[in-house]
This record gives sequence, structure tokens and C-alpha cells, in this order.
Amino acid sequence: MERVDVADGAEVSVAVLETGSGEGASYGAGVFDTASIVKVDVLAALLLRAQDAGRTLTAEERTYATAMIENSDNDATSALWRSIGTAEGLDAANERFGLTDTAGGDGPLWGLTQTTADDRIRLLRQVFVAEGSRLSEASRAYARELMGRIAAGQRWGVSAAADGSGWALKNGWLRRGTTGLWVINSIGRVTAGGHDYLVAALSRGSATREEGIALAEAAARAAVSVFTGGGPAGAQTSS
Repeated sequence: MERVDVADGAEVSVAVLETGSGEGASYGAGVFDTASIVKVDVLAALLLRAQDAGRTLTAEERTYATAMIENSDNDATSALWRSIGTAEGLDAANERFGLTDTAGGDGPLWGLTQTTADDRIRLLRQVFVAEGSRLSEASRAYARELMGRIAAGQRWGVSAAADGSGWALKNGWLRRGTTGLWVINSIGRVTAGGHDYLVAALSRGSATREEGIALAEAAARAAVSVFTGGGPAGAQTSS
């Protein structure tokens, strides 16, 4: 990370896990606003509630889930946020998922859920790793499928660390009204060098959305290079 260009005033935290060995690494320990990466958390909580009730998702829930993950639709997210019991429901699910540093946003403000890069890796493990997951194989497969069909204009972020088309992700972006600065986050699974990696890159304080995307992508490349031995991440984007 020392060779990743971080603009003055910006902050970044990144974590990576190699799924085969279970070995990981992380940089930075700050708590960040999730913006839209919380949508994976909302989906996981929804799937867990359905499992508890011994049912599959309804047609309406599937419609909302598809819009929420693939297109990052906020109205669909708000509907499912209410369905899972807002922050209280999210926090209850996260406790079962083993997340220790995530707190749901107040009232309808799901995008202001607070989290850490390490907790995002714990969440991704629930989706991409069978061992220890509270989600069934069917639930995990459904979440992975949606994260692998992200709308074309949103295919940036941790996918920059993949060495081909092997990725599944969810991004988040939020321009804070008080400062005008950007929160840019990206989480997901990438394939590089024949191995699968879970990666979470969280950032805040970028002057532009493009600058924040470049930072998240650079952090993701640097994280995966810990295992692949590749060069450190540059600042170019790959959207």
C-alpha cells in the first residue's frame, strides 16, 4: 500500500482473503460509511430470514433483490431494508454472521451503515465460502449469481484485481453533502492466478468519484498482489 497514491485528505482501508488457504491481510482499521455495499448485507439478511421461515424468496423479493444488487436500485433497497426490520434486523443477522464492527444506519438511512474492511470480508465469507456460513448453498448461489451480473456501468472496483472475467462484486458510492467529498467502496470475489480472493476496499475523502474509484481499484490490486506477487496497483481505472 505504500506505493498506492492516496490524495491528501483521503483515507482507505483494504482487506483480502485467499479462499483456498484461509490466509488474509489487511491495511487500515477505520470505520467507514457503507453506501451501497450494504446491499449485499441486506440481501444476506433477507435470505437468512427466508431460511428461518423455511421458505424461498417471494417473486416480489426476487424482483427487488435483482434490482438492488445488479442495478444498485435504492427504492428496491429501501423496500427490503424495511422487510428485514431495518437496522435492528440487519444487526441481528450480522451477529449470526460473525460481524463484529458493523452497525446499521439510523431509520431509513441504510447507506450510512458503518463497517470495516475486515467485517466486509466476514460477510463475503458467508456468501462465497461454504464452511462456517449461515447461508444455505442455494442462498449463497443466488447471491453470487446476482453479484456476477452487475450492470455494465458499475463494473469497476475490486474487479480491477482479477486477471480476466472472474469476478463478482458490489460497489458503493456516496457524495457527502456536508463536505462534497466522496465515499467509494467496493467488495467482492476476484480470480487471479488460478486462485479466488475475497477483497474489500473502503475509502472516503476523494475529491471526485473518479478519483475514489481509482483509489479503490489501486487498493484492491495491491491487496491481491500480496498473494500473487504481482506489482503494486497503479491508479488507472478499468470501468
